[in-house]
Amino acid sequence: MPLPNDEFYRIQKLPPYVFTVINELKEKARAAHLDIVDMGMGNPDGATPRPIVERLIEAAQDPRNHRYSVSRGILHLREAIVDRYHRQYGVTLDPETEAIVTIGAKDAISHLLFAIIGPGDVVVSPNPAYPIHQYGVVMAEGEAAMLPMPDADTFLHGLRALYRRAVRVPKVILISFPHNPTTVCVDLPFMREIVKLASQYSSYVVHDFAYAEFGFDGYRPPSILQVEGAADHAVEIYSMTKSYNMAGWRVGFCLGNRQLIAALARIKSYLDYGVFQAIQIAAITALRECDREPAKICKVYESRRDALIDGLYEAGWKVAPPGGSMFVWAPIPEPFAEMGSLEFAKLLMSEAHVAVSPGIGFGPMGEGFVRFSLIEDDQRVRQATAKIGDLLRRQELAGSPATAPVHV
Repeated sequence: MPLPNDEFYRIQKLPPYVFTVINELKEKARAAHLDIVDMGMGNPDGATPRPIVERLIEAAQDPRNHRYSVSRGILHLREAIVDRYHRQYGVTLDPETEAIVTIGAKDAISHLLFAIIGPGDVVVSPNPAYPIHQYGVVMAEGEAAMLPMPDADTFLHGLRALYRRAVRVPKVILISFPHNPTTVCVDLPFMREIVKLASQYSSYVVHDFAYAEFGFDGYRPPSILQVEGAADHAVEIYSMTKSYNMAGWRVGFCLGNRQLIAALARIKSYLDYGVFQAIQIAAITALRECDREPAKICKVYESRRDALIDGLYEAGWKVAPPGGSMFVWAPIPEPFAEMGSLEFAKLLMSEAHVAVSPGIGFGPMGEGFVRFSLIEDDQRVRQATAKIGDLLRRQELAGSPATAPVHV
């Protein structure tokens, strides 16, 4: 009897995950007992603050928290994030109608798009971008319109031009600042322009605010909800993953526009029963009692940024320091530019034992770059840049770039 057809409708829409190549090489290298400095995936290496862990342990021992929770999150947690927004941004939100708890930011983005996008609906976003920003639209059967974003002004200019010439007006503007992977940062006037365009053309705005707490050199990333009238069109997605070193806990929020929150709540009611309640209770402790922790964590990343930028400079690779996020977006050094980002990332792995993410994995406009994640401590960062420096000097002596060998 023949096997079922394995050409699944939605799976066919998704290309192979480029980062898998680097991950496989990394695992082979480690199996060969090579020391790989891993600056690839943006997976925080720091411990969750102790008071949050202690509260989890206490809450997990209470059998009442072992039952199903609610898909939109317990009220006290929604109140806690609303209170934090009021303290930090001066924004007033209703925890009942303008806040929902999500199973991380990816859950918020993918399920929100699934709830509000239909065939042919246009979602415009910067490129390169975090993959779910593009493929969340594809999976929801919308049309992903990508605009280049070498800088914020170029993206904004392109967005205005797109609205003027569009046959079909974008239903959603999907943005994220500080931006992953490019690290582009914006100010509040930029957000005002986004809200103005959304209002003028009756679009929604989804702002992925995953790096809300990570501004360097005195910069503080703005919330789009600080713009007057923003909640008429916009939602913001806030994540505890990076801000509190809670990556594996999977706690995020969607905040703002009531229609979008209601749509997300309805779709989630069919899909999940929410985050484990003990984790939600611990997250309340984070938001109410650990206000200083995000700034401390940010300082760690700022120090790593400085170590990486200084080390790359000494190696002969000049890269602009980012103003925020937990990444460094680096143009491939000129002698290696023709290799492309995937081959160059493979070369760094095999010859320098440093794992980075190839820019092509973030979309076609990411080619020519690699992304460093600041997930190794200062000493390991210096180890990585020393090895990269050795590789660049060997290339200079050889007079032509090496090619990545097949075997690590």
